[in-house]
Amino acid sequence: MFARTAASVAVIITLAAIDGAAAQTANQPPDTMAARVEACTPCHGNKGEGTSDVYFPRLAGKPAGYLYNQLLAFRSGRRKYPPMNYLLEFLPDPYLEAMAEYFAGEHPPLPQPAPSEVSKEVLAQGELLATSGDASRSIPACVSCHGPALAGMQPGIPGLLGLRAAYISAQLGAWRYGTRTAKSPDCMQLVAGHLTEADVTAVAAWLATRPAPANPAPVPKGTYALPFGCGSQPN
Repeated sequence: MFARTAASVAVIITLAAIDGAAAQTANQPPDTMAARVEACTPCHGNKGEGTSDVYFPRLAGKPAGYLYNQLLAFRSGRRKYPPMNYLLEFLPDPYLEAMAEYFAGEHPPLPQPAPSEVSKEVLAQGELLATSGDASRSIPACVSCHGPALAGMQPGIPGLLGLRAAYISAQLGAWRYGTRTAKSPDCMQLVAGHLTEADVTAVAAWLATRPAPANPAPVPKGTYALPFGCGSQPN
């Protein structure tokens, strides 16, 4: 009798332990990349869709190679923003690749373009530079690298849609003054170096007014030829 009672107690204790472990597991968030990058949501929005903050970019749907390059740049300090530098400092390459793949695979709708605060003349100048460039000043059109729909190209050229004018202007300024750099040849630094402050204002304002195309996904690698070599986009 005692043996049977002891065995019954042992079974009950074992089952209780199993139930407790199951309950603890059920209360824990799933161990997925989607759960892990929840920390990115306050700045970059749900699934990287962006937020109302004009200085934090949308991540969703950008080429994984581009996103991975940016994560590496923040980790190494080549791109300087202390919160990002701190968060990524000890993350290994495979983890950064997985983060990039996650955001590249998300495709929430692009936000509606915000009304522009610049004049029609400034917007027209921005459209001219973005779609035709200025050969006399060695400025290629934005569409020659970022694509006719401005959706980017795999694996390393980002789309320029769904971004605020203030963010675009800040990044172009960083390229101009050398506070943002990329792999050599650093094509964006070369292009931005030929832009004036007025050019930056105009291009940023026009790009921010662009509506979503029918297909906002980046096109496959090799869909079109770049006007010059770019270290971020391997041949």
